[in-house]
Amino acid sequence: MHSFIDRRRWRLPGVVARVVFTLGLTAAMPSTTLAAAGYVIVVSEATRGDEDWGRVIDALQEKHARLGVVVLTHRGDPAEVTGDLREIMPRFTCFVTTPAETTRQAVAGIHQLTRDLDDDPYTDTLWGILTGFDAAGALAIASHAEPLEVRRVTSGTEIAMDRVVEGAWFDELRAGHMVRKAAGGEPQENRCEPDTTARIAGRLATGQTELFITSGHATERDWQIGYGYRNGQFRSQGGKLFGVDTNGRRFPIRSDNPKAWLPVGNCLAGHIDGPDALALALMHAAGVHQMIGYTVPTWYGYAGWGVLDYFLEQPGRYTLTEAFHANGHALIHRLAQLEAAGQGAPARDLRGLRFDRDVVAFYGDPAWEVRMAAGPQNFRQTLTENDGCFTLLVEPLAGDDSFKPVSTNGSQRGGRPIVAFLPRRVGTTELIEGADLGAVVTDRFVLLPRPDKARSLRVVFRPRP
Repeated sequence: MHSFIDRRRWRLPGVVARVVFTLGLTAAMPSTTLAAAGYVIVVSEATRGDEDWGRVIDALQEKHARLGVVVLTHRGDPAEVTGDLREIMPRFTCFVTTPAETTRQAVAGIHQLTRDLDDDPYTDTLWGILTGFDAAGALAIASHAEPLEVRRVTSGTEIAMDRVVEGAWFDELRAGHMVRKAAGGEPQENRCEPDTTARIAGRLATGQTELFITSGHATERDWQIGYGYRNGQFRSQGGKLFGVDTNGRRFPIRSDNPKAWLPVGNCLAGHIDGPDALALALMHAAGVHQMIGYTVPTWYGYAGWGVLDYFLEQPGRYTLTEAFHANGHALIHRLAQLEAAGQGAPARDLRGLRFDRDVVAFYGDPAWEVRMAAGPQNFRQTLTENDGCFTLLVEPLAGDDSFKPVSTNGSQRGGRPIVAFLPRRVGTTELIEGADLGAVVTDRFVLLPRPDKARSLRVVFRPRP
């Protein structure tokens, strides 16, 4: 495909930022290009103008040319491009930032910005923040196109191992306890050494891990492996990652195979506060191309742990990007329910949901596909379109357990609504069937509260002309 890049400043209604757009074989009018864009890159003028970081932008444009790419620049605050994003309403938005630009305030601002593109309270675009220890590291993430099917998992906390092809989880509460699953086998409890630093570091460094899950205590500089007992640590410094066991032995970790990291219960793991940040070391040294992470100390846990409910426990249904945003939609929906309940709503839950709403980052290219290998599902959900109508059908597959939590380890587990993403933006809709189920239909997705008992559910709607 031939690319054409126009660097003129276009003045559209509400547009104040410079627009750089990529076209196909022929150059169309800018408004046509904006309307057709499915992938927007948002970047500061200073970062766009840097030669090395400019290569990151170029790599993303080349990789996602089939989606239609628009680059929006701002002078220091991504909120400057709000009008542009409302005009375009892209499926994906990638915020390219240097480490210095990737502050916790920037993360919160992106959450707020991407919920402010239309009249509903939900996030309106699948977004991610692409950064790296340096421009070369960010370029490696931006350039990688091959989808990742997760088959090998390593976890520092209990997970639903029956949903995983193969892997191991190490108990953060009980020393010397782990559960292992071989491909084609059943999960097996095992004894292991109380200090698991070397074992976990080895699984990351030797290609045995495509998804890394952690919980417990953490700071911007370390992950403390044990929560209920003394164990070792993972530490970071200057983009390097290494384990340090309880005897002070050091285990350098270097891994190039692309992977995802879900520090679902860790404080501060997503806070990039300088070159020694743990998140940057996982990207630079351990091959992490996508991750989530709290930018603050966590105490409630809905926005972190719930990603497992969608991604790992419904294996193959969602990409990691979709799982993160589905959980975000679930949070907003639950918060709206409690706020509508008024004084009868639990004060702790209101405070916790409001706290979690803007503090978890999603790092990586949002259109890069990371998906669990297909595995057991407790219910089937099917979205079809026929004669201008969409139908979402949900069918229980696990009897009385179909809509119960798969795992209760962690905080704020279970109860997540069913979320189905639409194949395209549909504008306003008419709900024909499913109002009695509490269905919410937006221009991007359908949300259906999880029922208390096993039964089939059906939602029918159609876009308005």
